[in-house]
Amino acid sequence: MHTVTLIKGDGIGPEITEATLSVIEAAGVKINWDEVSAGEGAIAEYGTPLPEEVLASLRKNRVGLKGPLTTPIGSGFRSINVALRMELDLYANLRPSKTIPGVVSPYRDIDLVVVRENTEDLYSGVEHMVGSDAAESIKIITRKASERIVRFAFEYAVKNNRSKVTAVHKANILKLSDGLFLDTARAVAEKYPQIEFEDRIVDNMAMQLVQKPQLYDVLVMPNLYGDILSDLCAGLVGGLGLVPGANIGDQAALFEPVHGSAPKYTGQNRVNPSAMIMAAVLMLDYLGEAEAARRIENALAALILEGKNVTADLGGTAGTAEMAEALVNLIKA
Repeated sequence: MHTVTLIKGDGIGPEITEATLSVIEAAGVKINWDEVSAGEGAIAEYGTPLPEEVLASLRKNRVGLKGPLTTPIGSGFRSINVALRMELDLYANLRPSKTIPGVVSPYRDIDLVVVRENTEDLYSGVEHMVGSDAAESIKIITRKASERIVRFAFEYAVKNNRSKVTAVHKANILKLSDGLFLDTARAVAEKYPQIEFEDRIVDNMAMQLVQKPQLYDVLVMPNLYGDILSDLCAGLVGGLGLVPGANIGDQAALFEPVHGSAPKYTGQNRVNPSAMIMAAVLMLDYLGEAEAARRIENALAALILEGKNVTADLGGTAGTAEMAEALVNLIKA
């Protein structure tokens, strides 16, 4: 039996989490859930949106499943998600975006994986005022972080039978910082001759993804570009409600949907749980439960293709709980 840290999250988090737990149980995976509280719901009890017990649980169990969290305005955290990644050194953000038949989109046959460096770049938070009329943010790129994220991308490509890795940068303008990232990527690529390697300037990459996304496979990039382009890739396959995310380090991994907590929909039983369910699929793969992961993934694809027992954004009339129930029945059948 696996022991996994569980953070149900804020807003719609508890609803989509409960839906996901029922699906995992239906797939026959035995998990001991170590539930902890973070986000807005933790402030009243702990006085902080990120209690120490959350970090302690993740360090102990080394695997976590997390619903969306709200970062309260005025707290000490720029982002709870960023704080979790920094504290646990979850340096690799993995965001797959894949076409699901039945989802309305002008694009077909999309199968992209964004590998985003998670710990530095402008997200290091090193910024200050210069006088009263200017602000300065410092972009930090190191060889160590660049090397390990590019290596992660190539290792992912090898293990998952992917054929190409594309490094995304702005080294034509940011010659030192992005230049270092690109030089490091090229050096790492030489160690993986079986995987095709190329690089693209980030603005051109955005255009390429809109015009001919089928030409690309695994994309690796610094933090800010990854944040932006991973959402663009999600848009190609139907939106953030269908896309999972994983934050992986050498000592722990945290899996989550990439959308927000959507507080205005709290308790309305109308939110699509697919992104949270697919985050669980990534987690099950990480735990070595590939057979159960494929059963859930295939059942969800079949349910969406049928188009009946799904939420309104997918063309159906089901609520969150009803969609989860239909998925459970499909898995059991």
